[in-house]
Amino acid sequence: MSTFDPDALECLAAIVEEGGFERAAQRLSITQSAVSQRLRALEAQVGTVLIVRSRPLKPTSAGQLLLKHTKMLRLLRADLERDLKELAPSSLGGAREEERISIAINADSIATWAMQALTDLAQQGLPMEIITDDQDFTHEWLREGQVLGCVTTLKQALRGCKVVTLGAMEYVAVAEPGFARERLGKGAAPGTDPVLTAHNFRDVPFVAFNRKDDMQSEFVGKAFGLKRVTLNQLFVPSSEGQVRAVLAGWGVSVVPRLLAQGLIDQGQLANVAPAYILPIQLYWHCWNLESEVLDALTAALKQSAAQSLVP
Repeated sequence: MSTFDPDALECLAAIVEEGGFERAAQRLSITQSAVSQRLRALEAQVGTVLIVRSRPLKPTSAGQLLLKHTKMLRLLRADLERDLKELAPSSLGGAREEERISIAINADSIATWAMQALTDLAQQGLPMEIITDDQDFTHEWLREGQVLGCVTTLKQALRGCKVVTLGAMEYVAVAEPGFARERLGKGAAPGTDPVLTAHNFRDVPFVAFNRKDDMQSEFVGKAFGLKRVTLNQLFVPSSEGQVRAVLAGWGVSVVPRLLAQGLIDQGQLANVAPAYILPIQLYWHCWNLESEVLDALTAALKQSAAQSLVP
């Protein structure tokens, strides 16, 4: 089996992660010509094209395999770094930029429970990169070998990976109280709180994360027993941003209860569907390898999830 030049592999990874040759050159502190030469040499060794020159740049199937191999080498170096620090704490400097450990986590988890799980590891010097995506799509990053672990709604383990059940994130529908009274209070009995119903949900805009986010329609469909739901949606690609948009009176949004409950208790937000909570089960997937770094990530996420999510 061929032995691949580690510098060439990191060059391939830099091109994909940075989205181009120029930024890859800046990250690796080499010329753009040197980046091209390393990639050509690696492609010649493999015998096939590794990068599709599109916008954005994408790895080919062979490129994805080598990218995954590069991530595994990073993980091995990170494990070695931890072991050596225990034996000789003053002998090693910080990890290099290109040795980042990448994981994919959905935005709602980042905004609520996941960051506290990773704080100790970050303070210990683990060079992490957190990639955010919708919880229904984070596993694609793992499938393509671009991350070594992900938090996702997918239950079935991917090939070569192990899966750990984290718990359920609970979602509630909220609106600014004045907006709720004005837009949802028509026809309500005097003295009752305005709520979403199967008859008025089409009269208000919903604030969603992005076009891939089906949380809003899933909530409405399950809350009212509807098979097909069409909503008027606005898009704010940030969990905290969605809440701020609701506070500003943009519309209704289905958000994590962990993010909204304090504002509900303070009267700044109103739960406009108090009879229904949508639980979304989350899982941690990672490569099935013996690794202290992976074990530490898994243990940290499990502990934080146990404290914040519903079993």
